[in-house]
Amino acid sequence: MLFNSYIFIFLFLPLALLLWHGANHFGKYKLAQVFLIGMSLWFYGYFHPAYLLIILASVFGNYLLSALMERFQMHKILGVCGIIFNLGLLFYFKYYDFFVENVNQTFHLNWAVKNIALPLGISFFTFQQLAFLADRMQGKAEHYELADYMLFVTYFPQLVAGPIVSHRDLIPQFHEKQRRHFDYGNTLTGIRLFVMGLAKKLLVADELGKVADLGFGAIDSLDSISALLTMLAYTFQIFFDFSGYSDMALGLGYLMNLELPRNFRSPYKSHSVKEFWRRWHMTLNAFLTQYVYIPLGGGRAGKAKKIRNTMITFLLSGIWHGANWTFVLWGVVHGIAVSVENLMVYEKIHVGIGKKLDWLFTFLFLNLAWVLFRSDSIAEAGQFYQRLFSFTNTGHIWMLPYSMDSFKNYPLYLVADHFGGYEAARILYLVWMLVTFALAVFLCMGKSSYDRVKEKKATALEMWGLALVFSLCVISFSGMSTFLYFNF
Repeated sequence: MLFNSYIFIFLFLPLALLLWHGANHFGKYKLAQVFLIGMSLWFYGYFHPAYLLIILASVFGNYLLSALMERFQMHKILGVCGIIFNLGLLFYFKYYDFFVENVNQTFHLNWAVKNIALPLGISFFTFQQLAFLADRMQGKAEHYELADYMLFVTYFPQLVAGPIVSHRDLIPQFHEKQRRHFDYGNTLTGIRLFVMGLAKKLLVADELGKVADLGFGAIDSLDSISALLTMLAYTFQIFFDFSGYSDMALGLGYLMNLELPRNFRSPYKSHSVKEFWRRWHMTLNAFLTQYVYIPLGGGRAGKAKKIRNTMITFLLSGIWHGANWTFVLWGVVHGIAVSVENLMVYEKIHVGIGKKLDWLFTFLFLNLAWVLFRSDSIAEAGQFYQRLFSFTNTGHIWMLPYSMDSFKNYPLYLVADHFGGYEAARILYLVWMLVTFALAVFLCMGKSSYDRVKEKKATALEMWGLALVFSLCVISFSGMSTFLYFNF
C-alpha cells in the first residue's frame, strides 16, 4: 500500500488511528498493539499477500532465536545462526539472480535464473533485526514480549522504506503511558510533516522524475545541456522522493504519539562527502557505523586500516542498495571520496578553499555519482557521461519539459496556445520545468521540513496553505507512483 493513495488516506489511516487511539483511550494497551500489528500486516500484504509469509517467517525466526538465547544463554552461537539466517534470506530474494548471472558469465555456465521478485522493504526489516540480534549477542538488548517485537519490526510507517529503527528507540515508547493518550500538539505536528512529505513526493519528486526518466530513457539523444538537466532532475528526484517518504513516516508516528528517528538533515548543504553521509539516510549510516565500521576497528588502527574499514563499509552500503554493479561502483566511489577527505584532514593538506567552492565540488561529485546509481548498467552510465561532457547543444533541451505535461498545467498550456500558439506553449513548458528546478533548489537550501515544524508553531495561514497543497496532492493520486526506495 502506498502513502500516496486514496485507500491509504481515506480508509486505512483513519481506521488505524481510530483503532489505536480508541483502544488506548479505554486502557486496552495490548489490544491497541494487536490492532496496529494487524493493520501493519494489511499494509504490507496489500499488493502481494504472499509477502506476508516472508516477513512473518523473518519475524518469528528471529524472535525464536532471541527466545533460545534467553533460555540456553548461548548468545554468540545462536546470534551467528541468526545472522546467517537473515543474510541468507536477504541473499536469496535480493542477490541470488545477480549472483547466478555473474557466475554464468564468468565461468560460461548455464545455471537457471529464477527471476525472484524482491519483497518490499526486505532490506529495511532485515537490517533492523540484524541490529537487534547483534545487540542480543553483546547483552545490550533484552528478550522482548512477542507483541512488542512484532510491532517494532512491522510498524507500517517505517516498514518498507525506513527509517531503520533501533529496538532501543521504539520499543520503550510502547510502554510510556503518556504516549497512549491523544495529544493535539503531536497530531498537529504529524499532519504538518505528513503533508509536507506528500508534497515533496508528488509535486516535486514525481515532476522532476518525469524529466529524469525521459533523459535516461533516450541517452543517445541528449546533448550536454539536456544531460546536465537530466542529471540534476534525478539528483533532486531521489532526495525529495526519499526524504518525502521519511517525513511522512515521521508524521504518521507523531499521529500515534510515537517518535521515529530522522533520516535526513538537508544533505545537499554538505561541504564534503563525509558530511553528506552524516546528513543523508542517517539511520543507514548509523547502522553501518555501529555494526560494521566500528567492529572492524574504525579509525583506531592507523591510516591504512581506516581506509580499509571505510571502503568495506561503503562497499556494503552500495551492495545494500541493490544487486547491480552500478550500486557496487557507487559505493566504492563514495568510499574513495571519504577516504581521500580523511587523508587530507589527517595530513593537514586540506586548507579549506572556501565554503562555497567546497559545497560546489561536493554537489558536483554527488550529481556525477547519482548517474551511476540511476543507470541500469555501468556501460549506460559511461554513455551518459560521454553525452554530458560532449559539449554539444542540439536543442534537445526543448524536449525535456514535455515530459511534465499533465492535467495540472494543462489550463496554462491552453492559454499559451491560444495567445501565442505552439512557440508560446514550448516556452511555457520550459519555464514550468525551470520553476520546478528553482523550487527544488530553494527547498534543499532552506530549512528542512522537520526543522520548520519543530522550530515554528503552526499558523492559520500555514494550515490553509497546507490544506491547498494537500488538495493538489490528492488530485495527483490518479497518476500515483511508488517510492524509489521501495526497490531497495
